[in-house]
Amino acid sequence: MELRTLRYFVAVAEELHFGRAAVRLHMSQPPLSRAIKRLESEAGAALFERSPSGVTLTAVGAVLLEEARALLDQADVLRVRVAAAAGAATITVGILGDSTDPGVTRLAGAYRRRHPEVDVRIREADLTDPTCGLHAGLVDVALTRGPFDETGLTVHELRADPVGALLRADDPAARGDRLKLADLTGRRWFVFPAGTDPRWQSYWNGGEPREGPVVRAVAECRQAVLWNGTVGMTLLDHEPGDGLTVVPMIDMPPSRAVVAWNAGDTNPLIRSFVRIAIAAYRD
Repeated sequence: MELRTLRYFVAVAEELHFGRAAVRLHMSQPPLSRAIKRLESEAGAALFERSPSGVTLTAVGAVLLEEARALLDQADVLRVRVAAAAGAATITVGILGDSTDPGVTRLAGAYRRRHPEVDVRIREADLTDPTCGLHAGLVDVALTRGPFDETGLTVHELRADPVGALLRADDPAARGDRLKLADLTGRRWFVFPAGTDPRWQSYWNGGEPREGPVVRAVAECRQAVLWNGTVGMTLLDHEPGDGLTVVPMIDMPPSRAVVAWNAGDTNPLIRSFVRIAIAAYRD
């Protein structure tokens, strides 16, 4: 079994959809399907149960997935150690706004245990650049949130988090246990600076143009609400701080935590980072 074919298999197994896996792998679906059929022939058994909506792993596929992940991880460790011996084992990671997410903490520990010889450089980006510098070539990989312009990037969802309205604790809108966007009509919101990715701006403004104080960082969002009585969106499980509260929004889609990197980048440091990130956020 070739490592490349195993990478194809893992992508399909994680996406549970040939089309999404093909997009992730930057290839068309027919050669991906042929590669999986050849792998099934080698294994002597079906690896997936296929249906119009996607695929599910068979018992044999589940065993192969566990072994394939371990084998690919070891292959990347080998490449990383060779790079370290050559003095080239450095990766720059962009993190959006707030690096206190437990998933980030688990990922940092797991990556350090797997690659103690790698120099990991962190660039913490503000809320004006959801790619954390990927488009500008400032980082190798980013832990961030969608939506944003994904041109030239590969993006893998790690988790979907519910969001809520960030309000002063004494705001009349904070008296209920849930809100809809219509409940906040006419209110001033905190907004991001001109030039911010419009997809990103639209999501955090509930899909409508808003007016209010301009913010660039998480702390500024909180202060804009505390001092001005504005409203805005935040993650439902974020600790809002004294004088503030978060009320669930029942008509807002969840915020997607994602890992993103430049399409076609075959750096084993990045590949290993992505696999460890998926496991860390899944746990």
